[in-house]
Amino acid sequence: MLKVLLKKQLGEIFRSYFYDAKKNRARSKAATAAYIVLFVGLMVGVLGGMFTYLSLAICRPLMAVGMDWLYFALLGGLSVLLGVFGSVFNTFSSLYLAKDNDLLLSMPIPVPVIMASRLLSVYLMGLMYSGVILLPAVIVYWIVGSASVGAIVGSLLLLVLVSIFVLTLSCALGWVVAKVSLKLKNKSFITVLISLVFLGGYYFFYFKAQSMITDLLANAAEYGAKIKGAAYPVYLFGRVGTGDWLAMLAVAAVVLALFGLMWALISRSFLRIATSTGRTARRVYRERAAKCRGTGAALLAREMGRFVSSPNYMLNCGLGVVLLPVCAALLLWKGGVLVQTLNAVFGERASTVPLLLCAAVCMIAGMNDMAAPSVSLEGKSLWLVQSLPIRPWQVLRAKLAVQLLLTEIPALLCVLCLAAVCSLSPAELLTAVLLVLSCGLLLALLGLVLGLKMPNLAWTSEITPIKQSGCVLIALFAGMLYTVLLCVGFFALSGWKLGFAGYTAVFAAATLAVSAGLYLWLRKRGPAVFAAL
Repeated sequence: MLKVLLKKQLGEIFRSYFYDAKKNRARSKAATAAYIVLFVGLMVGVLGGMFTYLSLAICRPLMAVGMDWLYFALLGGLSVLLGVFGSVFNTFSSLYLAKDNDLLLSMPIPVPVIMASRLLSVYLMGLMYSGVILLPAVIVYWIVGSASVGAIVGSLLLLVLVSIFVLTLSCALGWVVAKVSLKLKNKSFITVLISLVFLGGYYFFYFKAQSMITDLLANAAEYGAKIKGAAYPVYLFGRVGTGDWLAMLAVAAVVLALFGLMWALISRSFLRIATSTGRTARRVYRERAAKCRGTGAALLAREMGRFVSSPNYMLNCGLGVVLLPVCAALLLWKGGVLVQTLNAVFGERASTVPLLLCAAVCMIAGMNDMAAPSVSLEGKSLWLVQSLPIRPWQVLRAKLAVQLLLTEIPALLCVLCLAAVCSLSPAELLTAVLLVLSCGLLLALLGLVLGLKMPNLAWTSEITPIKQSGCVLIALFAGMLYTVLLCVGFFALSGWKLGFAGYTAVFAAATLAVSAGLYLWLRKRGPAVFAAL
């Protein structure tokens, strides 16, 4: 029974490799093999190659100063972080709040067997993510450093202990996530926030990685002494990989004890959490007068509600909503230094720096493409809005308004901060505002036109029209192309001779002319196309 349940758990995790949800059928053997090869290539070739390179870079220098334990402490810590991050949400969804909890608990299957199968799936996922860091580190240590019996036993034991510790932490954090998720109302915003924090942390460490490694190798002895004095358990953790038998016994005892405690706590709380349906608020009915809204306001609220209720929609089509205010704040904070640096490069052309900053604002505004998939997101429920006593243009206008509101307002804030940093004259500020707002209008209109001409209403997962549709791809590239054309016209076609105000006014006028053509098509032909879908 345990083997069957484990196979079911792994099948659910890798279901997309064997089943095409879009076409509602099993994938061919060739497609399944291609997906598996791609996954192995990414995990082993890309991630494994990255950490193999890192291991080769720091192993020999640390061993030269007698800090081989620090080598295992660093890479072991990284493997714990990646293992927990890779498996904690799998723990949350498969161990505590799985959709088939009621079905399995109603069968004559012992609860410990259900728990064991799900813990094994979490363990295997954690082992995969942590092993992609620690296994290359162990092999590099054997080749570059020591391949004695103690080193081999210790490094392999460290790999096992890290995987068990990852399982323990994943279960603990998954329990916290499960408890919190039962009480959250706006889960989509929490998902978006966590994703943005992770994305920001990833890029921060990516750009800081080289300097951090250089600093570590230059001051390895100093850092090692501090860790040994202030964080002795980390020192023992690293000593396990070098083959220290006492460290092996101590760390193994602690890890196994934590795992036993985790098992005991899960055994007591598993049934209660698995059968929870969330907190049901008790409300007292109070008579209130209903507020009437116009058709336009109601349709706009409907479209806005769809956007904020979907983390996939917000993350993939609304990243500019977050980045534009962030860039505005960065301009006020570090804009002076940036302008001085750019002036040193483009000093002979005074209007170059504000033009480049305006182009950057337009490029970030182009990351918003809510209008492109909005028609396709109606899906099989399109007939509902088509059957309402409203004009198709009102529906299209609401879809257009969402992108305009969420793009133009933060873009305007960004331009005002840009004007303050670059000391633009009133005429230059006016043309800069006109350029950025016309860019947002053009991209919104283009996205909606593409959405009408290239709809996909037969999807089974909303990620399909959001990430895998041609209209979204073209809309994103259109935003990049607009920025490129803006810069090419200024530099290659001598647009700088017109000055900043003159060039941006001409380009904004051309943008508005194209926008007018798209708007006329939407106004005259768009409703008929929408009604015929």
